[in-house]
Amino acid sequence: MRKYFGTDGIRRIANTELSPELVFKVAKAGAYVLSKHANHAPTILIGRDTRISGTLIESAMTAGFLSYGANVKLLGVLPTPAVAYLTKKLNADASVVISASHNTFEFNGVKYFSNKGMKISDSIEEEIEEIMDSGKLNELTAVNENIGISQNCEELIDDYVNFIVSIFEKNIKENINKSKDFKVVIDTANGATYKVAEKIFARLGINFTVINNTPNGININKDCGSTHLEMLKKYVLEHKYSLGIAYDGDGDRCLAVDEKGNIIDGDILLALTSSYLKNKGELKKDTIVATVMSNLGLTKFSKENNLNLLQTKVGDRYVLEEMLKNGYNLGGEQSGHIIYLDYNPTGDGVLTSLMLIQLILEENKKASQIINIINIFPQVLINAKVSNDKKYDFDKDAVIRSEIEEIEKEFSGNGRVLIRPSGTEPLVRVMIEGENIEYITEKAKSVAGLIEERLK
Repeated sequence: MRKYFGTDGIRRIANTELSPELVFKVAKAGAYVLSKHANHAPTILIGRDTRISGTLIESAMTAGFLSYGANVKLLGVLPTPAVAYLTKKLNADASVVISASHNTFEFNGVKYFSNKGMKISDSIEEEIEEIMDSGKLNELTAVNENIGISQNCEELIDDYVNFIVSIFEKNIKENINKSKDFKVVIDTANGATYKVAEKIFARLGINFTVINNTPNGININKDCGSTHLEMLKKYVLEHKYSLGIAYDGDGDRCLAVDEKGNIIDGDILLALTSSYLKNKGELKKDTIVATVMSNLGLTKFSKENNLNLLQTKVGDRYVLEEMLKNGYNLGGEQSGHIIYLDYNPTGDGVLTSLMLIQLILEENKKASQIINIINIFPQVLINAKVSNDKKYDFDKDAVIRSEIEEIEKEFSGNGRVLIRPSGTEPLVRVMIEGENIEYITEKAKSVAGLIEERLK
């Protein structure tokens, strides 16, 4: 089990658990592991979201890289997928995103990307941890002319804007005139997309309004964005918008709201875009890659539409690994991480939202009409608070296993129970899915209570 890295990089309370000293070590060790085979001084990009602690962590990260002898390009506030794209475009040796994604402002995190713009694997994270704790860091110190230098490169935001616009410009501009009443409201969660979304949508000629785009360092994700859709739903309904779009703090997720206030989650987005791409002959091997958290409705949709659905463990990195291994180009998570591998090797909120808009405009239908292609089963998720050192023991407890088996028998294939430990918190997540919301809510509470009792 890893000591520092969780399911999505290192994520902790900034300046206490995620101290500058720890960040310095992570940077130095990471620079070594990710560039040890290079025969040149490595170049590493750093992007961040809008948290108040962002520049603190950035400074410690920069110091660690420069101390090793790596050169740094500081991208400023930029979405995760933009950093991934620029890593490839600039042929950098690695990159880092400083963000805690959808968490509240007091958290921050460190996510490494390889020279291919992809999140690094578990094995590389483990190697970085070994170097951090090995006592080898003092040997990895550059001296004299070998000390690295940093450079402010915030203007590179326009390279990402140009890239996204180039994908959609022809198609969206051709179809936007057919739907003159089409208008979108975008919730940027006071996060990393607050600049790029406005630039991109304006360039594409879409009629849009932006909300929650005035970050102050502490309002990122606060009652807004993809994890808090209430404000967006209210705005869409009150102002009669055709579509609402919500990103998370670092911009790698997208969820949406149709004109009636219905939520369009990642599973619905996968269903819509898989059908869209298949009809165009662009869905490789007629396959969707999702996770075990994907809704039973996506499984049934795939069968009914002659699509292959492959499921990985939770985490967009595992989705990407499966896509790369077998040559698939569409994958994602219910939470809104959607990977269009033909364009970018990570979830990209802005790209995902524009795919949805392009699809709606081409179909020339309302959003509520096109989402009817999939029937989503009610799903309840309850967190059981447990002892951190026992959160992986739920499947070893005979009483817990027996309770789960009994519930699954009652479903007879029209529901399921999924239990998994949190990668970052002392929690076990209990997800139950079925046709009756009252019944599955009752059962989820019952199982969560049992887990808390047995693993406290």
